Amino acid sequence: MYPGVHAATQPDKPAAIMAATGERLTYGELEDRSVRLANALREAGLRKGDTIALLTDNTFRAYEVYWAAARSGLYICAVNRHLSAPEVAYIVNDSGAKALIVSAALAELAGEILPLTGTGLRLAYNGAVEGYGDYDAALAAASAEVPADQPRGADLLYSSGTTGRPKGIRVELPDRQVDEPGDTLIPILQGLYGFNSDTVYLSPAPVYHAAPLRFAVSVQAIGGTVIMMERFDPEEALRAIERYRVTASQWVPTMFVRMLKLPEDVRTRYDLSSHRVAVHAAAPCPVDVKHAMIDWWGPILYEYYSSTEGIGMTLIDSAHWLKKPGSVGPSVLGVLHVCDDEGRELPTGEIGTVYFERGEDEEQFTYLNDPEKTAETRHPDHPFWCTNGDVGYIDSDGFLFLTDRKAFMIISGGVNIYPQEVEDALALHPAVFDVAVIGVPDPEMGESVLAVVQPAPGAEPGPELAAQLLEYVRGRIAHYKAPKAVEFVDELPRTPTGKLVKRKLKERFATPVP
Repeated sequence: MYPGVHAATQPDKPAAIMAATGERLTYGELEDRSVRLANALREAGLRKGDTIALLTDNTFRAYEVYWAAARSGLYICAVNRHLSAPEVAYIVNDSGAKALIVSAALAELAGEILPLTGTGLRLAYNGAVEGYGDYDAALAAASAEVPADQPRGADLLYSSGTTGRPKGIRVELPDRQVDEPGDTLIPILQGLYGFNSDTVYLSPAPVYHAAPLRFAVSVQAIGGTVIMMERFDPEEALRAIERYRVTASQWVPTMFVRMLKLPEDVRTRYDLSSHRVAVHAAAPCPVDVKHAMIDWWGPILYEYYSSTEGIGMTLIDSAHWLKKPGSVGPSVLGVLHVCDDEGRELPTGEIGTVYFERGEDEEQFTYLNDPEKTAETRHPDHPFWCTNGDVGYIDSDGFLFLTDRKAFMIISGGVNIYPQEVEDALALHPAVFDVAVIGVPDPEMGESVLAVVQPAPGAEPGPELAAQLLEYVRGRIAHYKAPKAVEFVDELPRTPTGKLVKRKLKERFATPVP
């Protein structure tokens, strides 16, 4: 179950197609290029357990790098390309990457991180980047012989989690070869969604995200074809479904909203009859939005609840969701438990922290270089029960309903944003006495980032100061994390010990940001 198997039997079949241009990467090409890169990496001194960092736009080369790592016993750390240079450099350095591969489309960012990172091998593809070697030249110079030893690698992806600093989510490398079975996700995709070698999978999201990367390479492992969008566009997504006879896809709710806002004549223009499975996750989907999508596409929507940490998974199809609107379904990976703050298991219907129980012989993640944060995810009495800090309840049929999210976490357009990082960026501004950052309802993005500021003495609250603060914070962190708006208050609600009572702020600013 890896591209080499399919390259041997159907080398000309497309492993991936670019949606806009129709450019194809065949299984024969994917096999040859990933073998050559694997040999180049070994020649450069990388060995099993080492890490490659990847900074890329949506391009075929990402799959080549993934499979080179997967067949070399390496970790692949795909980095969010929308981060600032210091943020990218932190992840590259924290991951311990011994190789850094970048896309020339991100040449400016790749140049900015050059003096901030200490990797050995540096390569750039799809064009030249100063300070990086030529990716294609490296492949051309490398051996095309398949290595005798191909230990299975793994991804090492970063999540903001419950601290302001991103955390690397690491599992132990499996003790098997790349062509041996054992990947958890593949049988789930086969059993629950019917994925097989005939699957044509539309991937409209950035490839550095966990789900788009993992789903796409799983489709390639079983011999299907990935349709990769260069970037999401609502009409282009519909056009791609028709043009390539897409059978399966994956979305975040924001994409649903944008497609639903297309004019009626545009929405009905495209033949979507090949489309049998539409998976969505990453953020809560508003009930009205999901009803509208099922009315439009039919009962082909499948929602799952999981995380990059991979501690467990629930799944619900359209038929069950229509009977239990708002549920994310029963568990299909791990045993669900809901516990109170002391770790005591709660009865059916009572709200508490959601845990997944996994077997002692199953892989358990750790946060790289952060044992304390790792320990916080474990149940105090059951070391194989893990939580993301989400809150919910289980009904009498075993269906999970989430009533809250990770403490203070903001999910905007399917992307996790941790308020602490934004608060830290604003805290030292001379006009800010105190600041809290919260998520408020947004009809398109799910949530928008709002900064609630107590001005420093002498600072004049108003539109001018708000604009100044927004510009200030955008210069320090990635723009997608920056607040969309600023509200001024006389005093922030804090307990006597100084803890922010964000619940009160959420209640006060519950109306959508304009």
